[in-house]
Amino acid sequence: MTSTPRIRARSFDAAAALYSANRPGYPEELFDALEVLAGRTLRGARVADVGAGTGIATGSLHARGAEVLAVEPGDGMAAEFRRAHPRIPLVRGDGDRLPLVTAGFDFLTYAQAWHWTDPVRSLPEARRVLRPGGALALWWNDMDSTVPWIAEQDERIRDLFAAGGATFRALPAGPAFTTREVRWSRRIPLDAHLANHASHSAFLMLGPAGTREFLDAERARLTALFPDGKVEERYVVTLSVAVL
Repeated sequence: MTSTPRIRARSFDAAAALYSANRPGYPEELFDALEVLAGRTLRGARVADVGAGTGIATGSLHARGAEVLAVEPGDGMAAEFRRAHPRIPLVRGDGDRLPLVTAGFDFLTYAQAWHWTDPVRSLPEARRVLRPGGALALWWNDMDSTVPWIAEQDERIRDLFAAGGATFRALPAGPAFTTREVRWSRRIPLDAHLANHASHSAFLMLGPAGTREFLDAERARLTALFPDGKVEERYVVTLSVAVL
C-alpha cells in the first residue's frame, strides 16, 4: 500500500469517534518522566500540544496543571476534540506551519504525531515557538512486543501491510534528545482491542472489507487466549525530550 504521510494523517478524520473511544491514554509516569527530562514542572507551564487529535494527551497535560493549547489540522479530529474538551483552546494547523507566537511556550509536545511532520520545517518551527530553555517532547505509545501474543500479532500486521519496523520515527538531527521508556498496561474488552487497531491509519487506508477480514481472524485467535473476553494490553511509551 502506498500513500503519502499527509493522506494517511487525514484518514483519521473519518474515524475520529472510533479513535477517541478506543485509543489508549497515557500513564501518569509518562508525565513524571517528561518533567524530569525537561527540568521543570508542567504545572503553570505554557504548553502547545501539536497534532492533538481528539485530545487524549492534551487532556492529561491540562490535568497536570499546564496552560495547554491544542494544535490540530483535521476537521473530524478537531470536532471530536471540541466535544471532549470544550474548555481547552484549539487552533487549526500542523507542525510544519505552527499558528503560534514566537517564543511563547515552555513545552512543545507531539504525542504520536511527530512522524506526520516534515522535520526540515517542523524543527525550525519548534525552535521558533519555544522560549529559550523550552522542551520539545516527542513520544510514541506501542504495544509491548516482548509479550509473545503481541509479537505474533505485530508480525501478522507487518505481513498484511508488507511493512518493516517503525524506522519512520527517527528523531530529528541536531537537538540533544534524552530518551526514556515507560511501561504500563490496561485491561479492556476484546471488542475495544480490535477497535483500537481499526482506528490506526494503515487499517483506515485498507478499507472496511480488508480490515473486517483481518480483525475477524484476530478475534478468533484472541478468544482462545482470553476466554473471559478481556484483553491485557501491555504498552511501552518511548519518550524523547530535547531542551532547546
